[in-house]
Amino acid sequence: MQWLRMIKDYVAGSFHADKEDFELDPFNKNGGLGKMWQLFGDTTDEIINELNEVLAA
Repeated sequence: MQWLRMIKDYVAGSFHADKEDFELDPFNKNGGLGKMWQLFGDTTDEIINELNEVLAA
């Protein structure tokens, strides 16, 4: 749940999300992109792509 809240907060202030963004604060303090892969597995790329679709809409 913590990661979902962090992603929500990040997306609220962004217009685009890249994998590299998950190596920045606050994500890097919580495991960065590696932790995201651990939590979301093969759906990580799909999640990032869906976030970008929503942000672009």
